[in-house]
Amino acid sequence: MDPIIKIHDLRIRYGSGEDVLKGINVEIYPGQIIGYIGPNGAGKSTTVKIILGILDNYRGKIEIFGNDISVDKISYKRRIGYVPETAEIYDNLTAYEYLTFLGEVYGMEIETVENKAKKLMGLFGIEEHFYDRISSYSKGMKQKLLIISSLLHNPDILFLDEPLSGLDANSVMVFKEILSSLAKEGKTIFYSSHIMEVVEKISHRILLLNNGQIVADGTFEELKEKSREGSLEEIFNQLTGFHKHREIADEFIKTLKEEV
Repeated sequence: MDPIIKIHDLRIRYGSGEDVLKGINVEIYPGQIIGYIGPNGAGKSTTVKIILGILDNYRGKIEIFGNDISVDKISYKRRIGYVPETAEIYDNLTAYEYLTFLGEVYGMEIETVENKAKKLMGLFGIEEHFYDRISSYSKGMKQKLLIISSLLHNPDILFLDEPLSGLDANSVMVFKEILSSLAKEGKTIFYSSHIMEVVEKISHRILLLNNGQIVADGTFEELKEKSREGSLEEIFNQLTGFHKHREIADEFIKTLKEEV
């Protein structure tokens, strides 16, 4: 099986500082759920923005669907979906207007988009708000809308950055099943989150980025065996060199108890 994404010696820097990414080499295959994790500032969002074509001042080579994205910068994007951690939605639009606009961008017929979008919103329990302005939505409803908008065109690669933010427990369970089913159909999913328990459970493969480099790559069981730690959170702390969480928590509680 050929990789769907090939990244070779990916490097980037901002201004005259040091490289943010320091030579990323990785191959991703169809049907994999990739847990893409790392501390803040490690380069996770930068990697995704380069793949999405938002940043283009990188060095190295990226091939998606067998094509160099620096040569063909448009066509591959029709087959990609993205849920950012924080997204600016056009709040003055209704969900109908927002989703049909995105559908047209992807070359879909308006009637097809409307029928599919309404049904997907119904499955997420928010169909009655299809014609309401997004500004009236709760955080959870907006997150459901973002998820629907990223999947509307049935992409082959899906990038998710903290996708469960604001979702209720039932919707979280539904979404996990959706991801599992998409992977079984051969879709590739990049899943980035700070909730280690979720990454541990849903990922077929985990990439841990630290200081601009991949410091771990494998299944949870493989990483667990190599590090001899019990949970992904403990593996994360060991490989990123962070061991002061208990000490900081104890000092925090101590400070709370101090008399003013």
